[in-house]
Amino acid sequence: MLWQTIAVPLFAFLLGSIPFGLLIAKSQGINIRDHGSGNIGATNVLRVVGKKYGISCFFLDFLKGLVPTIIAMNLLRFTGHEAWCHLSFLEGLSIELPQLTAQSLQVTTGLCAILGHNYSPWIGFKGGKGIATSAGVIVVLAPFGLPVLGAVWFILFKLTRYVSVASIGGAVALPLIVVFGSWYHGKLANGTWNKPLVVFAIFVAVMAIWKHRSNIKNIINGTENKFTKKNNGTKES
Repeated sequence: MLWQTIAVPLFAFLLGSIPFGLLIAKSQGINIRDHGSGNIGATNVLRVVGKKYGISCFFLDFLKGLVPTIIAMNLLRFTGHEAWCHLSFLEGLSIELPQLTAQSLQVTTGLCAILGHNYSPWIGFKGGKGIATSAGVIVVLAPFGLPVLGAVWFILFKLTRYVSVASIGGAVALPLIVVFGSWYHGKLANGTWNKPLVVFAIFVAVMAIWKHRSNIKNIINGTENKFTKKNNGTKES
């Protein structure tokens, strides 16, 4: 019985659901949901609480995606490429779940971490926008795409000074990067595509657009906050 097929994604969701941004701001006597955009993500923490707190929030949210995905990858190295699970509800009765490939379990684990962050049960199934947590998953599942994603994010941010535009642009670029990378690596591996990874990339892109829908509306209306520099740090304008 390979209990990992249920336990690891569940662990990923629970870890992802920890609202680090809320906890960091609360440690400074601030309810982050009452300030700025009201979001618990690193960007709002940086704006409201300060740079070092925003960086700490980003790092912790990043780890929420990184850690469970690494666990899923390494567990299956010891349990084989195919995984399944038997659930015994009554003595003598068992139900066998469909087989999951190693790729599918890793992707499922990453998705659960992102969903936990975006829809945390501890704060009424609300949460952040999943960019930092998604980045943690991508480091494990698609490290070949990370430099390109970083470049896309940096260029868009420098051109617009909108974190939301840079985040959306990077997320939208992810499926294209993964499709090309999956095709290229699959070509080298006798045509073996990493289809679950492509599904993951599309999910991240759609989720990012959905979670940034208010930012998109603000950009259209000209009311979205930009990041500008001043002598003692970063501020909104």
